[in-house]
Amino acid sequence: MLTRLAQRKNRFIRNDNVAFAILPLVLLPLLPQIWLLYAHHDWFVGHRDTIMFLDILYIVLARLLLLDTAIYIFSHTKRHFHIALLHVVMLYLEVTVITIFFYAVIYWFFDPFHLFHLNSQLAPENLAVIRSHDFILSMYISAVTFTTLGSGDWIPQTLPAMIAVITEVILGVVQGGVFVAILLYAHQNKEIK
Repeated sequence: MLTRLAQRKNRFIRNDNVAFAILPLVLLPLLPQIWLLYAHHDWFVGHRDTIMFLDILYIVLARLLLLDTAIYIFSHTKRHFHIALLHVVMLYLEVTVITIFFYAVIYWFFDPFHLFHLNSQLAPENLAVIRSHDFILSMYISAVTFTTLGSGDWIPQTLPAMIAVITEVILGVVQGGVFVAILLYAHQNKEIK
């Protein structure tokens, strides 16, 4: 018991629950972009490809270096197996939502109708409803892409959109593999009481 307390005191983050509060901070770089989008719209549109590329680079690095590392660190806590497993599952759910939301905001910033081509026939009134809810459309495109469902109704039509889709699919596939690996590791190293 004393050894476990000593190990916890030596750790940089002593409370594992802080991860739930820290992980959403990954979304902070989107805030200045909202301001740029509305305050300097013409400049933002003129530099949209560069900004989008930097956003994609940022989320890939943040996911692989920060979010997945945090999950790995917090999955190595010594506590009851079922609580640790639930903690890891909830953290991964949060990472999934953050990633899908980040890409959805990117698609929304750069207009999903500019980035993607609708590959289906919709009634004009249905298309008008979709156009008026472009953030929900962006969430749909992001969720379908991240989960690799790939229904084929929205096809990337710009190079930045293609790069975004490629990276989001890779993050989705990697997340599934890392999640299974962490669950196996947690199961192999569970405490027997």
